[in-house]
Amino acid sequence: MLPIVAIVGRPNVGKSTLFNRLTRSRDAIVAAMPGLTRDRHYGRGRVGSRPYLAVDTGGFEPVAREGLLHEMARQARQAVDEADAVLFVVDARAGLVPQDRAVADELRRSGRRVFLVVNKAEGMAPAIAGAEFHALGMGDPLPVSAEHGDSVSDLMDLVLASVPSTREAAREDDRHPRIAIVGRPNVGKSTLVNALLGEERVVVFDQPGTTRDSIHVEFERGGRRYTLIDTAGLRRRGRVADAPEQFSVMKTLQAIEDANVAVLVLDARQDISEQDAHVAGFILEAGRALVVAVNKWERLPGEERDLVKRALLRKLEFLGFARLHFISALAGQGLGPLMKSVDEAYASAMARLPTPRLSRALAAAVARQSPPRAGVIRPKLRYAHQGGVNPPCIVVHGNALDHVPETYRRYLERFFREAFKLQGTPLRVELRSGPNPYAERARRRR
Repeated sequence: MLPIVAIVGRPNVGKSTLFNRLTRSRDAIVAAMPGLTRDRHYGRGRVGSRPYLAVDTGGFEPVAREGLLHEMARQARQAVDEADAVLFVVDARAGLVPQDRAVADELRRSGRRVFLVVNKAEGMAPAIAGAEFHALGMGDPLPVSAEHGDSVSDLMDLVLASVPSTREAAREDDRHPRIAIVGRPNVGKSTLVNALLGEERVVVFDQPGTTRDSIHVEFERGGRRYTLIDTAGLRRRGRVADAPEQFSVMKTLQAIEDANVAVLVLDARQDISEQDAHVAGFILEAGRALVVAVNKWERLPGEERDLVKRALLRKLEFLGFARLHFISALAGQGLGPLMKSVDEAYASAMARLPTPRLSRALAAAVARQSPPRAGVIRPKLRYAHQGGVNPPCIVVHGNALDHVPETYRRYLERFFREAFKLQGTPLRVELRSGPNPYAERARRRR
C-alpha cells in the first residue's frame, strides 16, 4: 500500500501551499484567508522512485465542540488516524501560538509519527526559524518554505525514510493480475464483482455508498488466477461528508495504486461526469492499465444506443488506448470479452521490451518523422531501452533532447504503442540528454 502523509495544523499556516508543492498541482485552493480548506483533499506525490498519497486538511481547532470548526477538526482527526506519517505545520512568521500547543497535544495522543514543519521560513536562519517551536516537544523543528520549495525535498526524504516500503516488494512477488473495479457510486461495481465470481460475495443494494471499504477477492477464471478489488464509489469532494466515506476515498486511491489493471465502470444511462473524469485522471496519473465497462446497457432502449456510443467515444477520446465494452453485470452479458481485454491490458502493462527492438523502432520512428529543429539545434535520438513496467516506460537517449517538443514525445508514444501492440496501458517516454561532446572545445575557445 502507498504510504499516506497527512498535513495538519491550525488555519492559515500554509498547509494547502505545501500540499500543492508535494503533489505538483494546484488542486488545493490557496489564499491569505483562514478556513478556506474545509474538506480533505488528496493527491499523489513522489520523491525519487517512491510515490505516496498526500492529504490536505482544514484548519485544526481541537477545542471546537460544534459548528464548522468542529467538522473541520473531525476531518483532520480522521486524516491523522489513517496516516502513516503526519506533517504538523506551524508558521515561522507568526511564531508559537496557543492553538499550536493544542494541536501538538492532540497529535501526541494519536501515536502517529509526527514531523514538526516550520513553514514560511524563507530568508530566515534555520536555527532562528525553529527556535521557539522546541517548546512543543514534537522533535526537531524542520524549517521549510512551501511557497518557494526550500527544503521540501529534504523533508520528504526524511518522512519516507521513516515509513516501511512494502508496495513494490509485494507486487514483485505477486504475478497474477490485480483488478480494481472503480467508478462513481451506484454504477454497478459490486454487481460486476459478483457476476465475475458467480456468487453474492459483496453486498449489493440500490443505494449509493453501500461499499465503504475496498474488498479483495481472489478467484480463478479460465484456469487463470486473479484478485478483484471492489472499491467504494468516488463522489465529488463537496459531497464526501462523513468520516467513513472520506476513509473510503483513500482506500479507493490506494486500491488503484496497488492494482495492475483498473476497470472504470460507467452507467450507460448517465452522462460522463466530472467524477468519472477525476477517477480516470487518477488512473492515468498512477499509470495503471485501464479497461472501460459501460454497465446497465440492457436498460438502454435500442434506438438510443448508437447515440450513446458515439457520445462516449467522443468524450473518452483521451482514453484512446483503453478498450471500451458495453456490458450488463446484472444479466452477465459481455463479461467474457471484458476479461479478455483485462488480460490484454495486463500483458501490455507488464511487457518486457528488448533494447535492440526498441532501438530499431526508435530509428524507424525518426526515419518516418525527424524531431524539429530548435533554431540551429537539431535534437538527435540515438537509442532506447526499457525503464520499467506497469506502466511501461521507454527511456530514449540522445543529444539536445531538452529541445524536443511535447508533440514529438507524444508521436513517439503512439509509434512505440503501435510497434509493440501495447493495448490498454498508458505508455511513458522519457527523454535523457547526454553531455555535449563539444562543450569543452567551446569553453576553451572562449
